[in-house]
Amino acid sequence: MAVWQRAEDRAGAPQPPPFWASPWAGGQALARTVLDRPGLVAGRRVVDVACGSGLVAVAAALAGAGDVRALDVDPAAVAAARWSAALNGVHVEVLLADALADAGPTGPLGGAEVVLVGDLFYERSTALRLLPVLRRLREGGADVLVGDPGRAHLPRAAFDEVARHDVPVVGGLEDRAVRSTAVLRPWAQPRDGAGGSGGR
Repeated sequence: MAVWQRAEDRAGAPQPPPFWASPWAGGQALARTVLDRPGLVAGRRVVDVACGSGLVAVAAALAGAGDVRALDVDPAAVAAARWSAALNGVHVEVLLADALADAGPTGPLGGAEVVLVGDLFYERSTALRLLPVLRRLREGGADVLVGDPGRAHLPRAAFDEVARHDVPVVGGLEDRAVRSTAVLRPWAQPRDGAGGSGGR
């Protein structure tokens, strides 16, 4: 909230929420899993969708990914992710891009062998756009991993759990100090009762 207030004070006008300024639980769990199990990304082409500050992308690079691309629609997030990569001494290609608007083979997700998605099922409209894209990527042979702390619009039955972490969260952002957060892999094809977005 303090970052948001300072941004609005400096701009002299309302600004979008700085989602990139917080280490969201889903991203933390995903980054921890990649660092604990580097074989998930080592030597592979990795794309971090809605990268925020670049936490997950940096973890993938530190874990030995062959090539890391980070995408976000917020120019401030792109700047933050570039700074984060530089501070951690890793190379990450950070792009201002909407992966869901251009999810074809020539778009920013093209060529990805691993797609990492941290905490994006917080809003129904985003979830409805996201799930079909993740399924298409899985059908195309990419490994897709989603970090999620139980957001309302993740259709849990459409995923298998890969890992789980108890994640400390920033005060004021969540309804508790620690969230049990899953790292999930979507099924390439819907199963009965798992076709859409909804609660758990």
